Amino acid sequence: MSDGNVHRAGYTSSGITKGSTASKIMSNEARSHGGSVPSGGATSKLQEMGARSSTHSSGYTSSGITGGSKASSRMSDEAHSHGGGVPKGGTTSTVQSVSMGGKRGTH
Repeated sequence: MSDGNVHRAGYTSSGITKGSTASKIMSNEARSHGGSVPSGGATSKLQEMGARSSTHSSGYTSSGITGGSKASSRMSDEAHSHGGGVPKGGTTSTVQSVSMGGKRGTH
């Protein structure tokens, strides 16, 4: 289910779909980083998982983040770098939201 949500949001093996939620997230992320999309940010992580259909195997599932996964490690690193909490709108929260069908990942 989570790979389908990522694809529906516009992250596909052909790239980011024009006019999609993915393109809006990419545009916002680029704007907030001086015009470029950062490596390791939400756009790059979601596009990588959308192209490979690897959302679930990375630990971002429709039930939440899987313990001991790449996703949980990413979440831990992000929380540590932000004083103990995962920031709203950060990479972890955005990727998890899209994988669960949020941010218009489902119809």
